[in-house]
Amino acid sequence: MTPLCAASWRIALPHTTAAVPVARALVRTALAEVEHPADCDTAELLTAELVANAVEHTAGRGPIELVVELKPTGCQVEVHDADPAPPGHLTRPVIEEPDVWQEGGRGLLLIRALSSSCGHRPTPTGKAVWFKLPAIPGQRRPL
Repeated sequence: MTPLCAASWRIALPHTTAAVPVARALVRTALAEVEHPADCDTAELLTAELVANAVEHTAGRGPIELVVELKPTGCQVEVHDADPAPPGHLTRPVIEEPDVWQEGGRGLLLIRALSSSCGHRPTPTGKAVWFKLPAIPGQRRPL
């Protein structure tokens, strides 16, 4: 396999739930296109959580933006939205466990547990919420 070069994608997505499967497909395609050794299933799952949170918890003032950056050491996925408020308990310790009877409330826990790092930062138009996944040596994409 040839050495992996850096690559990035940036795309505007609608501020609707239809953005979630589109974002998953974009991340899967990006990782496969360059035969990137990050865990594709985890990248798809965490991307879906970020996009779903942006759609559910921010006002629908225009599109959200998906940014995928692939590097030899791993990948970083960001979701930009227009709301400057930080995303819940993404980087703060969880004080209480989520209610087992509730349908939601586990997305940020998944991101914290499955990524190598995650966070958020302000942007000129709102915020970016991100996660990183490491490259897994010997990881190959199915043909």
